[in-house]
Order: sequence, then C-alpha cells, then structure tokens
Amino acid sequence: MLFVIIAGCEVGFWLFLLMGLLTRYVARRPRLGAALLICVPLTDLALLTATVVDLRRGATAGFAHGLAAAYLGFSVAFGHGMIRWADERFAHRFAGGPSPSRPPRHGRARARHEWKEFGKAVIAWAISCALLLGAIALVGDTGRTAALHDWLSRLTVVLGIWALWPITYTIWPAKPKKASR
Repeated sequence: MLFVIIAGCEVGFWLFLLMGLLTRYVARRPRLGAALLICVPLTDLALLTATVVDLRRGATAGFAHGLAAAYLGFSVAFGHGMIRWADERFAHRFAGGPSPSRPPRHGRARARHEWKEFGKAVIAWAISCALLLGAIALVGDTGRTAALHDWLSRLTVVLGIWALWPITYTIWPAKPKKASR
C-alpha cells in the first residue's frame, strides 16, 4: 500500500506543480497559482504521515518505508530547484519572461555547478538518513527495521557514486568542443 501512496505523492507533486504554473501563467491568476504551488510540499507531508502511521500500527519496515524516506529527502533537497526550473520555463513560454538559464557547460563554472548539485545530494542524504534513523527509533525493534538499516548503506553508496561527477569535473574540467571545419 505504501508504494501506491509514494506513487500518488509523486503524481500529486507534478499535478500541483503543473496546475499551479498553468493557473499562474496561462489563466493569469498568480495568487491562485501560488496557492496551488504551496500545496506541492503538502504531498511530502502526506507521505510522511502515511509512513509514520503505518509504522505506528505495527508494520514491519520494508523496502517501501525506506523508499519513502529517500523520496522525502530528495524531494525536500531538490524540490525547490525543480519548481524554479519549471517556473522559468513557464514564465518564458507563457508570460514573455527571459530565456531559462542553463547550467554552465565548461571549465570551473561547470565544476562549481556540479559541486552545488552534490551539496543538494548531501542534504537529501542527510534528511533521508535522519528520517530512517527516526523511524528506527520510533519502531524500537531491530527485527522490524532491518530494511531501514539497508537503506542507510544504499543511500551512502548512491552519494559516493554521485561524488564522482564533481570530482571528475574538478580534476578534468570539460572543455569547449572545437569548431569543425
């Protein structure tokens, strides 16, 4: 059941985002659009509530509970940036806003960009791990929380792999492609 709630929260995230931006820029109702955009993080709150209720009712923590913690961590860390990304594109397309910004492609600027993204990943990892540890403490039974312990190591491996991007862009900065003749 928790998988369905996670999927519903993901769908809700994108629906509130899309409806908020359409209302803001296409329907020209910025206040209503802002209200719909405020609902985006409420999907995270709904998932957190469902997960806690499930664990409090005595469920053995499984893969879905760990996935919920990871989803919440990444949603909190990257959600605002995703909303800003979409807002720039909607403003450009429907309200005559400036062209959307793009990440740098080369040199130190690209390396800085990759380190910023990695910083967000560290925040996501920290939030996810805090939620996992909180759930482990909430349940208080190591037999029922083994899956959550597994998620701690999974997330750490993902973070380690993610670190490869900023490290490689720092050591070997991307160079502009030479123009062909």
